[in-house]
Amino acid sequence: MAEHLTKDTFLEKVFNYEQNKEWKYSGDKPCIIDFYADWCGPCKMVAPILEELSKEYDGKLYVYKIDTEAEQELASVFGIRSIPSLLFVPMEGQPQMAMGALPKEVFEKAFKDIFGIEKN
Repeated sequence: MAEHLTKDTFLEKVFNYEQNKEWKYSGDKPCIIDFYADWCGPCKMVAPILEELSKEYDGKLYVYKIDTEAEQELASVFGIRSIPSLLFVPMEGQPQMAMGALPKEVFEKAFKDIFGIEKN
């Protein structure tokens, strides 16, 4: 199940940008973060795909969602200008941003290439 993050839960589970200048992921599994808005058509297309993936990859990665309308500070910290924007966060190294409504196969390939994980 995808988890909705607020600024506070983001600082705790992903990255505390108020205390750290250098990127350091706080999680114990890789994650993908979906920056979306309720009015966004392509975001609505991605939502069920992410729910499916959260079940298929259960225990291997976290699926987070951030409502850019409610969490404008988080959106601006990451320079989100178009939605959906998807942030792939590996355990090591820098996160990678992808934009637009991606098909499921693209997520699966990215999970394999970026995170080194495959479906259960």
